[in-house]
Amino acid sequence: MEKKHYYGIDWLRAMACIGIVMMHIQSNNTYHLSGFIAEKMIPSFTNFTFLFMTISAFGMCVGYYAKVKSGKVNWVDFYKKRYMKVLPFLAVVVLMDIVFNHDLTSIVEAIPNLTLTRGFFPNQIEQIGVAWFLGLVFVFYAIFPLFCAMLNSKKSGWVFFAVSLLLNFVVASFYGMGRTNIIYSLPFFIAGGLIYLYRDKVKNWHIYLPLAIFSSVLYYLVGGVYSCLLVSISFLLLGISIGGGYSKIVSFISGISMEIYLSHMVVFRLVEKMRLNIMFGNGWLQYFITVILALVGATCFSVIVKKFIEIAEKKLVGKE
Repeated sequence: MEKKHYYGIDWLRAMACIGIVMMHIQSNNTYHLSGFIAEKMIPSFTNFTFLFMTISAFGMCVGYYAKVKSGKVNWVDFYKKRYMKVLPFLAVVVLMDIVFNHDLTSIVEAIPNLTLTRGFFPNQIEQIGVAWFLGLVFVFYAIFPLFCAMLNSKKSGWVFFAVSLLLNFVVASFYGMGRTNIIYSLPFFIAGGLIYLYRDKVKNWHIYLPLAIFSSVLYYLVGGVYSCLLVSISFLLLGISIGGGYSKIVSFISGISMEIYLSHMVVFRLVEKMRLNIMFGNGWLQYFITVILALVGATCFSVIVKKFIEIAEKKLVGKE
């Protein structure tokens, strides 16, 4: 049976990807921007990573939950696919970082990045700062069998979710941990799994649109991780309930959102060295020009590198 594709989630991935790029461009420049959009909204786009967590868990359940419950998953193939989907492109970005920095730290930090074990390390790793998300997701992949067991039923799923909220409070309040820690971020992954269990009942987008608006307003009024959780849940519900909404451009961006996420700061550093980020001053015009340059550059870089990787993989398979 062919798994269902949720086109509304493509829109969410594209939106989150572009939002994170916008946030990083603003935070890495000294543009004179003011008002609610500049001071509150764009900086808040960093929390789209939470939405990515919820989407990732939902997507994994779409692809594997039924197979796990029926015992039809080949775990060797499962983890091989997870590595091969991410590692080649990440390796290119890591290699570029080593070439640019050419110091011992970049070489040492490449080890957890290239083994995709970054999320298991207790200390912060600076190389490819945005790659913390991949490290966290791979910890989620590691516990995915347990994750599915805890979501064996809707009842156990809700218990699992309640426990995760308690654990989030404990690690945040008593240990000072944040989103890079799997225990802290666990409620977002479980929320994605729970939504999967109720996916057949998520149909009327007219219900979830007001919820998405309400949760967004609540976030800007009170902030905090739990309002981020409500935003992520409501947006995913909205994306699932929309159903259609196919767009070739949106699907394209969604399909390379991970690559854009990983490479956009590398592209920005090139833009910065060429001083293209200040050629029109330091206002809104320059900000949007820099965002477009970073997005277009990261998109082109992603497409070209992925094409070379595909060619290399075909040649390697042909030699076997």
